[in-house]
Amino acid sequence: MSTTTDSATHSSDSAIPGPATRTATALRWLPPAAIIAALAAGLALTQPLGPISTAQAFAAMALSLTAGFFSVLLAPSRWLLLVGPLLFISTTELTRIGSTSPTTGVPELGSSLGVVAFAVGRVIPYALLIGPMLLGIALGFETAGHLARRRRPGIPTPRPLRAPGWLATALLAGLLAWLVIAMARPASTPPILGADGEPLPNSIAELTAVELGGHEQALMIRGRSADNPVLLYLHGGPGGTDIGAMRRDTGLEESFVVVTWDQRGSGRSTAALEPRETLTVEQLVADTIELAEYLCERFGEERIYLVGQSWGSLLAVLTAEERPDLFAAVVGVGQIVSIPETDRAFWEDSLAWAEDSGNVALAEQLRANGPPPYEDVGLYAHAASTEHQWNPYPEFNPNNEMPAILFVPEYTFMDRVNAFRGFLEAAAVLYPQAQSVDLRVDAPGLELPYVMVLGEYEARGRVEPAQEWFGSLAAPLKLKFEFDAAGHRANFDQPADFAAVMQELI
Repeated sequence: MSTTTDSATHSSDSAIPGPATRTATALRWLPPAAIIAALAAGLALTQPLGPISTAQAFAAMALSLTAGFFSVLLAPSRWLLLVGPLLFISTTELTRIGSTSPTTGVPELGSSLGVVAFAVGRVIPYALLIGPMLLGIALGFETAGHLARRRRPGIPTPRPLRAPGWLATALLAGLLAWLVIAMARPASTPPILGADGEPLPNSIAELTAVELGGHEQALMIRGRSADNPVLLYLHGGPGGTDIGAMRRDTGLEESFVVVTWDQRGSGRSTAALEPRETLTVEQLVADTIELAEYLCERFGEERIYLVGQSWGSLLAVLTAEERPDLFAAVVGVGQIVSIPETDRAFWEDSLAWAEDSGNVALAEQLRANGPPPYEDVGLYAHAASTEHQWNPYPEFNPNNEMPAILFVPEYTFMDRVNAFRGFLEAAAVLYPQAQSVDLRVDAPGLELPYVMVLGEYEARGRVEPAQEWFGSLAAPLKLKFEFDAAGHRANFDQPADFAAVMQELI
């Protein structure tokens, strides 16, 4: 947005500013610089990961617009359009020095997850805040000129915005208005309708939150009859979110009250990430138990069905092993048994694929990393993010994965950002802890029925430990199903088959 200033006629002896003039100019810049720097430092300290909730985002955007407006009133200059954002970014980054967060720490752009972390921790938050700041500066510049002309007629003052400046300002204002409208849309889940198009009597469809372990955590609850058995679904990750994936197919809702939970620090529960000292495997087990007790009481059930996918399957078994009295059965989809063993196999398979396919860069990176485990959780991404290349299958459907599953009304704009933020942040805390878990040692037996669901194309790093554990598992009932044309997320690859399996358990 272009702004220009009139220049006064100066005599020859005033053409070169003297020390006093330079000092006055420097002092004139101190107040606006202090406003912008204070805003940046304050937000970096109070919102260390950037805005998480919609309310936080709107508050930060309003403060940014206000700071831009008043800073230019104190020092009317078009240079603030450049200096303001640069000062804001540099102050934020200085305040973050020493951060070990994967999204706000030192950027690592060598993998796809590193790029996502940079976008979530920097690109999106800066875009949300710098846009309003620029608008505030533009409006403040026009206001400063108007006030000056009224107070000091005849004295050279900042010119009003010309046509290009007004056009740029109007475009920016329109873009921000559209963004605010998009961000303000609340999350919702549609009612379950009967044949007449009206909400089905006794059905349930709600987004809610319950307090678990002292933190509000998000639930989606849906079912054609509130009298049906309750199914609690645990997503993978750690740090994932599957509310969108569970909405893509409604087969389970026919026979169950389906409760999809975003775990502490994940998805719609990202705000529960802090304090990170509470984000432990043990606490997540305790949260799951507390949630199961709540669901039993709310729906009048003695036991509920517990389903976990990937990381969620590990959490499900640990929970069922501790409190078998709460569950009618536990179901593991893409069962994880030993994360270190799985990671080692992933490293071997991805390295072999990279060498065979001529992917020199990936092969060199994997050799440089060496076999896992790693202290730097980001190093796992080089093997994990290429899984569908070295372990492909024809029926793989990317619509069952992020980001496609995020485009449902159950997520707000900020929820979609938090889906990636929570995945990166929660995994950085929980993944190292989970390295010590091995179900062959920690859960050699269960006191309730167990069902394993595997996909035909599941990676060997998961299948081999899962098969070994299943073979030795002591349980009153063990069932194993392999779905054709399915991979790690077999319940989403073949939802009708999975609904049929669950129906058999009732």
